[in-house]
Amino acid sequence: MNGGVECLLSEEAIDLTRGPSGLGFNIVGGRDQQHISNDTGIFVSRIKENGAAALDGRLQEGDKILSVNGEELTDMLHQDAVDLFRTAGDYVSLKVQHRLMPQNGPSSHRGDGDSGGIPLAVILVPGLAITMAVVWAFLRYRQRL
Repeated sequence: MNGGVECLLSEEAIDLTRGPSGLGFNIVGGRDQQHISNDTGIFVSRIKENGAAALDGRLQEGDKILSVNGEELTDMLHQDAVDLFRTAGDYVSLKVQHRLMPQNGPSSHRGDGDSGGIPLAVILVPGLAITMAVVWAFLRYRQRL
């Protein structure tokens, strides 16, 4: 891939309910305004804080939107895509493509937010025990003086 970093792609269906500020995200791209060279797709450029997309949590900046309510966005003009979103109704079904960046080392999925590092308790508990033992020994030593 031209010396670039390879990405893993995954697709997901996301249903959103239009809120007071719309669907809660901005888009870029289209046949007339390519966001990525040689790709006429429509991409999420910004997730609006407290908007429908942010509250749902699955749509991310950089995601490629493949379809809206079953209508493919392939090779669509930017303004046509904007109009499609505006007239899509209150309940909008999106098909999106996430780009997943590969990690160094063996692949493993950690959906629980675990970073894979040493848990803080493993460091704090022994450190606290050692500190308490030193304080106790110091106080016993002072009592003998």
